[in-house]
Amino acid sequence: MLDLKHRLLAPWLAATALAACLLPTVAAAAPTHQYIPLPSFRVGPYASSGVPLFGGIIDYLTYVNEAQGGINGVKLSWSECETGWTADKGVECYEQMKDGRDGSPTPFFFPISGPIAAAVNDRTVQDKIPLVTIGYGITDATDGAIYPWNFPLMANFYSQSSSVVNYIAQQEGGFDKLKGKKIVTAYNDSPPGRETIKSMALLAKKYGFIDVQIPIALPGSEQTGVWRQIHQEKADWVFLRGWGVLTPVAIKTAVRFGFPADHLIGDIWSASEEDVLPAGASAKGYLAITPNPGGRDFQILQDIKKYVVDTGKSNLKDPNSFGSVFYNSGVTQGILMVEALRKTQEKYGHRVVNGEETRWGLENLKIDAAQIKALGAEGLLQPINVTCNDHEGGGSVRVQQWDGEKWHTVSDWVTADRALLRPLIDAGAAAYAKEKGITPRDCSKPF
Repeated sequence: MLDLKHRLLAPWLAATALAACLLPTVAAAAPTHQYIPLPSFRVGPYASSGVPLFGGIIDYLTYVNEAQGGINGVKLSWSECETGWTADKGVECYEQMKDGRDGSPTPFFFPISGPIAAAVNDRTVQDKIPLVTIGYGITDATDGAIYPWNFPLMANFYSQSSSVVNYIAQQEGGFDKLKGKKIVTAYNDSPPGRETIKSMALLAKKYGFIDVQIPIALPGSEQTGVWRQIHQEKADWVFLRGWGVLTPVAIKTAVRFGFPADHLIGDIWSASEEDVLPAGASAKGYLAITPNPGGRDFQILQDIKKYVVDTGKSNLKDPNSFGSVFYNSGVTQGILMVEALRKTQEKYGHRVVNGEETRWGLENLKIDAAQIKALGAEGLLQPINVTCNDHEGGGSVRVQQWDGEKWHTVSDWVTADRALLRPLIDAGAAAYAKEKGITPRDCSKPF
């Protein structure tokens, strides 16, 4: 009887064992959520910027899940890894996140830190994960033929400098009025800070203004010598390339030396509430460029408020930061994440996608005025048209001015002279290709 029972049970036991072995494979092969890695900086010297920025990203991703059911039915999931904005911690986070989570692969990596972007650039190429930077990163990576995995979207450093010059020309009454004007670039003395030296020299040569470059030693907490020199130069305009404590100290010191705040223009990383509030009354009139203006009147902000903030699901702890420049920067980055994934699904189906697939989505990302309106992001997001040859895809910023209490947008989209700047990018990318032994790909052929 025992032998008969064993013979009868044997097929059932074998089938059960086989099913048990197959179940993990089936689950791993069909992840139900699209994973998004978030290397955040909520502690450290730049935490005041990181907290609202990542709050904006997460609130937008939550909005997509809550209001839209995800992307074509694919819900989003994410995890944070604290970097403190530093390269070493950023590399650790990248290594922890690059393989995805719960069976879902990592589709891209937004380091949101210049040092981290530089540190993981080669790793992302090896791992076939697109590296996306917005308003920072490697300017030469605009050339996708040589940097196929690197996307400095919207406004690289060269475009920022050109947009500033174009805005100054508007205020002076035309480009011909720039001749003989003295424009000082006061930049943080770091590799990213030095990125605009070549572009400002080229713009000065074309328009005839006097280009003066003055470095500010980081962290920038003492700038008396810098602004004494700017005062002696009798500068007409100052382009401030700051970050962190450097910016409010620059604003206060500039005004102390008699330089008018409304002729001081900050770059993207000197354009937040965190930059002007510590400067107090000195900041009134201060100008700055941004690809994502502050404000709560954008339709997408109202939608997030309805579906996320008012339902108690917001990641933002301080409600006063809702609609701030860095919160809106987070929302903008969330939009780009989602639209890159949506574009990728057009080719690969309504499913979870990996890094190699999302590289195609990013390189074919096009967001026109009609789509921006449909997203509720008119005035917040510029049109994007990324191609193999152009991994920036934008090149515009808006100018905002601080009135002592809040930012006011004082320009439409100011677009860089990208045709003039392109030879600088091509030369830099070609030098990199030679150094690394890279053969530029033929952009007429699919990747």
